[in-house]
Amino acid sequence: MTTATPADSAAPSSGKAMLWTGRVLSAAFVLFMVMDMAIKLIGMKVVDDTMVQMGWPPELARGIGVMELIFVALYVFPRTSVLGAVLMTGVLGGAVATHVRIADPLFSHILFGVYLGLAMWGGLYLRDPRLRALFPIRR
Repeated sequence: MTTATPADSAAPSSGKAMLWTGRVLSAAFVLFMVMDMAIKLIGMKVVDDTMVQMGWPPELARGIGVMELIFVALYVFPRTSVLGAVLMTGVLGGAVATHVRIADPLFSHILFGVYLGLAMWGGLYLRDPRLRALFPIRR
């Protein structure tokens, strides 16, 4: 007969907390991206104005919205979540590069894509044990 130690009883609850924290981070990322995609796909004037301000043709907005939709859909499904995250990382990197190119403010504009990427990858890392096994945090 073995006795349970405090560490043994803490493991399942910390795993559950990790999973739910990952789900919340992933949901926040997905909800933001859904809003971003929606305004691109319905063709709001603010999107066209912003594209011009950033030096991009406004006609590209719908294509970017469709691309984001596909990548976020891949991210949502567990079997393809890592592929979706890798592809979305490319989109977010392009956004960061665009904001650097037009000399936008660092913390509010340039790094916003980094913040989204951290939420996306952090959420996936916390909810996917295979990803944690691939990239373990060393003590």
